[in-house]
Parts: sequence; structure tokens; C-alpha cells
Amino acid sequence: MTGRERVLASVAHEEPDRVPILIGPTNATGIKMKAYRALKAELGLGGEDRYIYDWPELGTASPDEEVMLRLGSDVRAVLDRFPAAVYDRARSRPPHDPFFDDWGTGSTEIESGHWYPGIHPMADATSLADIETYPWPDMSDPSRVAHVRARTEELASEGDYAVLGCPWLLFPFERAHALQGLDRFLENMLVEPEFASALLWKIEGLCKDLMGRFLDEAGPGLDIIKIGDDLGSQDNLLISPTLYRELLKPVHADLIAFIKSKTKAKIFFHSDGDIFDLIPDFIEIGVDILNPIQSGAGRMSDLARLKKTYGKDLTFCGAIDTQRILPYGSPEDVRAEVRRVIELLGPGGGYMLAAVHTVMDEVPAANILAMVDAVKEFGTYPLP
Repeated sequence: MTGRERVLASVAHEEPDRVPILIGPTNATGIKMKAYRALKAELGLGGEDRYIYDWPELGTASPDEEVMLRLGSDVRAVLDRFPAAVYDRARSRPPHDPFFDDWGTGSTEIESGHWYPGIHPMADATSLADIETYPWPDMSDPSRVAHVRARTEELASEGDYAVLGCPWLLFPFERAHALQGLDRFLENMLVEPEFASALLWKIEGLCKDLMGRFLDEAGPGLDIIKIGDDLGSQDNLLISPTLYRELLKPVHADLIAFIKSKTKAKIFFHSDGDIFDLIPDFIEIGVDILNPIQSGAGRMSDLARLKKTYGKDLTFCGAIDTQRILPYGSPEDVRAEVRRVIELLGPGGGYMLAAVHTVMDEVPAANILAMVDAVKEFGTYPLP
């Protein structure tokens, strides 16, 4: 099978020739630059180091095609870009000064080469007037999506890989706490719910604006479109299920309905942490693929229960532990974990193997290779 055929079969809950691999193309499924450089050294590869979205402060590599081939990744991505003015401002600022994006949020360098998103321009906002007067980004800037049509058509015409659309938006909940700070926005959801709701809907409107432009340019060539909001912690949710259903679920539902009105691409929803209580809600509003299945977080660790309860409704993507096994285990530990996860999530299709979120700097190259090579060893259908 081609990578595209493999992914589409799995998403249709059919068994392909092997479990699909998703590594490299987005920040949620990517490789941090230090780990990427170590991987290239291990493989004896040179070439320029590039960052996804041309965004060094994010720190995630944009892998060369030669690396993607070695990793066996079955997906290629189409990304958007910041407006040209953001790149111009970022490149002309003094070294080590904070980086500001198009929304006015910013990151500071906490140690050499490592940036933390800690600048929140709406930290003190609590009123509807604060929302109305904020300098919101211009989603009509043509430089955001000028390349999207050509890139999508190129990948779709080749037909070798599933094509994943991934505009960098931060979705409503994450964008709100990027603007306000997490503690402040969580507080406002409780004590200023009218403001919090209005902020979520304002952000969603801007997300829809850019998403619509992105999808119009991409046309019918996308197989998957990535969205998401991180809603879980290590052992629970960041907000109660009741608060999610009151304030955020209608926003997510509206965004997903909008996307589905414009494309047949499957909805790939990313949310870290223990989000077990919200999975029925995600299914109800139209999520097709759930990522990253943080297998070390609370009830998400019960992969057998996830598969039994929700495996007919969702494709699972992820589940290879990045907190302990990938960074600190041996290659044999990684192989054993890949085998365990495939045995639990792989039967009948409906599973794409990926690390839980980005492969971080601490992960040795040998473990990255052990992960993808183990798929070929243990992920060939029919499974044992």
C-alpha cells in the first residue's frame, strides 16, 4: 500500500498492510530540533536545518524528505505561514529579544535556544469592551496561504502519502489562555463567564476565517485536517465536563461543522492529558481521529478500555510514551512498548502510531529509529 492508502484504510477501520506511522509533519507529531540533529547524525545525513512554520522559537524541525522516508512516515503536511510582517519583525529584532506572533502573544528565551510562551497581552481584560478594542490579527493577509494550493495539489497528485492540513491557529481555549494566561482565563471562565464565552467565540470567528481561506486554497486534496485544544492534565481535566459543555463544546462543534461544510477531510483532534470524560463529546461533535492518546495520563493509560469503548467511533493516533520510555528507556524498551500498544489498539485498524506529542530533545536517535522500525516488525497485518 501507499502511505495514503494505509492511512485511509485505518481511518475507515479496515486493516491495511501495516499500522500507519505519523511522525514529523506537525508540531503535535514532530521532532524537536536537538533530537532531529542527533537523528540526522545517526543516519549520516547533512542538509539545512529548517523549522516548521519557519519558526525557530517553536523549536520543532521540518524534516527533510530523506529523513521522512527513513522514518516511514505515511503523512505529509500542508501548513500555513505567519503574515510576512511577523517574519520581518522577528528577523530584525535584537538577538534574544522576545518573539511576538500575529496575535500579540509572545515567547521569551528562558535559556539559550529554548523559548517559553509567557507574554499574555490580555491578562487584565475582563470586559466585552476589552475584546472589541483589542488589535486582532488580519486573517485576510494573502501571505498566510499563498503557497497552500500548489503544495496541496503537488502532494495529492503524487498520491503517495495522506495529506494533512495544519494551519497554526491555537484553537479557542488555548488561544484564550495564550492571550490571558492559563490561571487568569480559567478564573474568568468561572467568575466572568460572559466575558470568557465572548472571548472564545471571538477567537473562533478568527479561526474560522483563516480556516476557510486555507480550505478554499487546499481544495479537495486534503485527507485530514488538524484542530485541537489541550484540555487535560496528568490525571484529570483542566476544566470540568460541565464547564466544557457549557462554554467550549458549542464553540468546538461550530468550528467542526464549518470545516465539514467545506471539506471531506477527516477531523484530527489533538488534546493532551487525561481527557477520557470528554471522548463521547468529541465523537458527538464530529471528531474522527483522536491524538495523542497520552498513555501515561490517568485513564488514557487503559488502552484496552479505550479500544473496546470507543474504537468503533474513533481512530486513535499516538500512545507511544514520551515521558518515560522514549527519552529514558532503551531501544529494547521502546520496541516492547510499540508491540504492546499495537496489540491493544491495532486490531481491526483504527490506529496510527505516533509519539505522544512531539519527540522532545531528550529522546535519543536510537529510540526514534527503534520506534518506527518496530512498527514494521510488530505492526504488519494480520497482527499476531
